[in-house]
Amino acid sequence: MPAKRGILVVAIWVLGLLASAAVLARTPFSTDMSAFLPRSPQPAQQILVDQLREGAVSRVILLAIEGAPPAKLAALSQELARDLRADTAFGVVNNGEAAAFAPERDLLWRNRYLLSPAITPERFSAAGLHEALLANMRLLGSPLGVVAKRAIPADPTGEMLGLIRQFTDPATASQTHPASIGGVWVSRDGARALLMVQTLAPGFDIDAQERALGRIDIAFAAARQRVGDAAALQFVGDAAEARLIQSGPPVFAVRARMHMKADAERFSLIATMLVAAILLFAYRSVRLLVLALLPVLSGVVAGVAGVSLAFGFVHAITLGFGVTLIGEAVDYAIYLFTQTAPGAAASATLPRIWPTLRLGMLVSVCGFSAMLLSSFTGFAQLGLFTIIGLLVALGVTRWVIPILLPVGLAGRGATGFAVPLIALIRSGPLPRRLVLALAVLAGLSLALHTGPYWEDELTSMSPLAPAEKARDEQLRREIGAPDIRYLLVVTAPDSEQALAASERVAQRLRPMLAAGVFAGLDAPGQFLPSQATQRARQAALPEGPALADNLAQAVAGTPFRADIFAPFLADVALARSQKPLQRQDLEGTSLALRLDALLAPGRGGWHATLALHGVADPRALAAGIAALAEPGLVFIDFKAESDQLLAAYLREALTLSIAGSAVIAVLLAVSLRSPRRIAAVLGPLAAAVLCTASLLLLIGGRLSIFNLFGLLLVVAVGSNYCLFFERQDPADPSLRRMTASLMLADLCTVIGFGILSFSAIPVLHGIGATVAVGAALCLVFGAILSSRRGGAAG
Repeated sequence: MPAKRGILVVAIWVLGLLASAAVLARTPFSTDMSAFLPRSPQPAQQILVDQLREGAVSRVILLAIEGAPPAKLAALSQELARDLRADTAFGVVNNGEAAAFAPERDLLWRNRYLLSPAITPERFSAAGLHEALLANMRLLGSPLGVVAKRAIPADPTGEMLGLIRQFTDPATASQTHPASIGGVWVSRDGARALLMVQTLAPGFDIDAQERALGRIDIAFAAARQRVGDAAALQFVGDAAEARLIQSGPPVFAVRARMHMKADAERFSLIATMLVAAILLFAYRSVRLLVLALLPVLSGVVAGVAGVSLAFGFVHAITLGFGVTLIGEAVDYAIYLFTQTAPGAAASATLPRIWPTLRLGMLVSVCGFSAMLLSSFTGFAQLGLFTIIGLLVALGVTRWVIPILLPVGLAGRGATGFAVPLIALIRSGPLPRRLVLALAVLAGLSLALHTGPYWEDELTSMSPLAPAEKARDEQLRREIGAPDIRYLLVVTAPDSEQALAASERVAQRLRPMLAAGVFAGLDAPGQFLPSQATQRARQAALPEGPALADNLAQAVAGTPFRADIFAPFLADVALARSQKPLQRQDLEGTSLALRLDALLAPGRGGWHATLALHGVADPRALAAGIAALAEPGLVFIDFKAESDQLLAAYLREALTLSIAGSAVIAVLLAVSLRSPRRIAAVLGPLAAAVLCTASLLLLIGGRLSIFNLFGLLLVVAVGSNYCLFFERQDPADPSLRRMTASLMLADLCTVIGFGILSFSAIPVLHGIGATVAVGAALCLVFGAILSSRRGGAAG
């Protein structure tokens, strides 16, 4: 290559790296797992995705304090809750303390006649009031008598008590309450103080959630110090042994990101060191090692920049997947260095191996293109990242490395890696029969498998350890946190129409509630009734003289005097002319957040959500809801929708895998133009895929979506080996260098992908384990099956 042209090529390469680095410097990185959910899901699935991203449940943090005596646990809970309530990062901080609900009680009291669903004209008739006074007489003789005595003069109909029951009764609310010691929630055995915190930031804002968790840690440390100091003054002991446990979706999201980052850094470092050690041992040259890694570095930087430009962000899993390029993109340099004879120039080797490299790269691109076409953003990013990375890595190997590689610089120990493959090529008919037998057995085991083939639960994609899941379930049971599965969602053009529609649906559900089909529900109208409903309740309140008349008749036969109910008459008169309650009136209370969790703008208008609890008969519930024929109403079974979401994954993955395999077969047919040559390439690949799938199914019990994509990548990676075996003349003296290059390339690939199999992130583990096993089998099977053309190859 002329010197000027070489300088131009290197300059273009350097400028490309600098431009990619500039893009990387401004690239936002995400760990939002909804990137691995479909971009255009069904309406029910979209609601599921929205709930996972920013629903109320996605912002709930469960806290438990343990490791101290009960009195100290209660003090720590109070101190921690006090600090968190003063922190603007949190909207709800609940530990069972009655004093914490003062704003809610004041709001409910002032608006009880607008909020109470029991308001009817009959309730304020003489007969209705008389019945209420008799109920108050019974209440005065109960443990609640002291509280009732203060409330009865202003609220003889008990609207406030009804509202409190509405928001705390397990049959009508999402939250049941745990035991209490010292005025705070504790576990049943008293060993833990319990708190439930809700952040203001949406669940998908992992940075904000991480900051919130950090503030909780700081607040707990301060609370422990204060309680410890106070305890020391009272000679009670120290609170330093107390521990804080955190759980819930924000905690899991932050930990998942931490694990992703740690895996990406750790495994990239380990894979790089191992690959570097192998190449250094093979080439005995630091310069060759550095040159071999240049295509990898170029491919990773360009791939991440390309994804950033195409999607506007890069998912952490995409970045973690970059470690696979260490094992795949380095192959091109290995083929060039190892197959260049000592004393020869790399530019002389390229014409001989370039057609095979080019075809192998095209096959790989076809395989990864199946991911690029996925409707799941995460997989599309993985596909684009790898395609760009491989193209750039091959381009750097083809045009840049020959310029930087001095003539005559060759690895001195690389050809020793050829020994195992040469032995397999010379092995004769018995190993070929063994490979064919293994392929047949693997195919039969797959065909005759009696259990399910695929993971059918979306939780199989979660990076959470079983211990973390079990602890979260335990805390949810103890604290009574919402664990919503069944939802009804009504969509309307504006919030008022959505509220009205949700009230209509709630009313029509009453027969199923009475029949025990479900135990209760949360609806937005409980926290903010529609304007029409509020006006109807105001109209049900009698005018002052009529109400006074009814009250005078109602007190007859009771120990009450009519004159003590002057506050009641005044409050009812005020309520008749009161301005209807608005969303902004709830600001500063937990009711606002509970309303926002059930009433929010979304795609296509406003969504009003009704959360159903204690569902005893899901089939009857689904049938009853379908019979309502309510316009804009969608019934969501989170379990069923998540299963359908995973089924959509599988259907699309299978379709793309078949399409990708078909494109690869067509590409090979066009390029090789011979059934025998096509079979020589596809035969080892098919055997490796069958054996890999069978082995994974045998070990894991089921295959995951990630195993499926991994099998397609096995075809993309292994095709390079099979192409070299098919195109190599057994009598060619370069056979030893060729087989050594394949052995080195396969080792690097197995290391690059195999390291990922140790990751706790399912997508990295699944793809890594699959490709590591499949790539090794492709090399072995390709060498053995190529021997039918060989004989005494040397």
